Amino acid sequence: MKSPTYFPIRAVAATAVFALSLATATAATTNVIFSFEEDEGEYADTDLETDSAGNIYGTTVLGGDFGGGTVFQLSPTPNGWVHTVLYSFTGGADGGEPYKGVTVDREGNLYGTAVTGGSGSCEGGCGVAYKLTNSGGAWTQTVIHAFTGGDDGSGPGARLTVDRSGNVYGMAPTGGAYGSGTIYKIRQVQGGAWTLRVIHAFTGGADGGTGSAGRMILRHGHLYGAATTGGTYGSGVVFELTPRGVGEWDFKTLYSFRGQPDGSFPYGALLFDASGNIYGTTYYGGANGIGAVYKLSRRPVGEWNENVLYSFQEGTDGNSPISNLVFDGAGNLYGTTSEGGLGSGTIFKLSPVGGGQWTETVVHLFEGPPDGAFAYNGMVVDRFGNFYGATVHGGDNDDGSIYKFTP
Repeated sequence: MKSPTYFPIRAVAATAVFALSLATATAATTNVIFSFEEDEGEYADTDLETDSAGNIYGTTVLGGDFGGGTVFQLSPTPNGWVHTVLYSFTGGADGGEPYKGVTVDREGNLYGTAVTGGSGSCEGGCGVAYKLTNSGGAWTQTVIHAFTGGDDGSGPGARLTVDRSGNVYGMAPTGGAYGSGTIYKIRQVQGGAWTLRVIHAFTGGADGGTGSAGRMILRHGHLYGAATTGGTYGSGVVFELTPRGVGEWDFKTLYSFRGQPDGSFPYGALLFDASGNIYGTTYYGGANGIGAVYKLSRRPVGEWNENVLYSFQEGTDGNSPISNLVFDGAGNLYGTTSEGGLGSGTIFKLSPVGGGQWTETVVHLFEGPPDGAFAYNGMVVDRFGNFYGATVHGGDNDDGSIYKFTP
């Protein structure tokens, strides 16, 4: 891979399945609703997006007409889900290897990134940010920025954020003024051209480095996100960007992870609750060094308070989460682990039990084909309360799957 932020494409080998003496929830169900094949795309390392009609959008890193990955749509019908490839990347000027899915704007346009292709001096290209526009059922791709590998960054793989005015925000894990990645804003100017402005260049020091792959959250005009490395203790940070003046932003570190038994390497997107607390996962750290779920609470001054809600335990409940979290209507948290369980990862649930304590339950153990395998992303909840997620392997052909989870 071109960047340490993006996990290597996993070659599946035969593994021994071990017995678990772990109680799992029995009421929840998980069903694969689509299995990828190479020509339709493969390796679905993608967050999912849904629209008001119940369609699901995402990306595959590989496959499609040219092998450079796809943007896809799944549409519900009375006879099941219909899969449509909206765009196949060539790996050339249009980009290649699109990670982490797309974002739908208010007009139904799709925005995303690809970590290779485009232009610049990087091997295979420095990546692009792109827009897909629908006209009468035909989708047209426009590159809105081709990264150079210089001050603008390189290898963009983080999912994009789009504000109400159509401005686009994202992170690149490498390049930038200090070589540790960038946070950028892309906007359309008079005449229809797009222009990129770096609003923060990571130094790799106290501000962090290597922006996470999770989509930044735009809340009350402020941007919130995570950087996977750097910080005071070298274990990553959660940050806030506040607009100041014309085009300027103030960067503030909200929390610096300390490493085991605290969290380390925050990779997925953040989640806010109604009170303004932040929740997320870390790939490393926790009491056992294999990942944790954390909560950040605001303090009047200084960095936010942090509590590790749960530390994963190797071989039983899963390990190494790189997902976002979602709430259900009762206030329970759900997420995924990329490994552990039966060897292919899990879906887990955290339930508040009072006094700031949470209890963890495994609600699904991914088994591999024809079930999903290796959930490198969390889930999305649509307006009907349905949960959907993707796996990079598994499904009928072991090329990846989309699943529906019912708590």
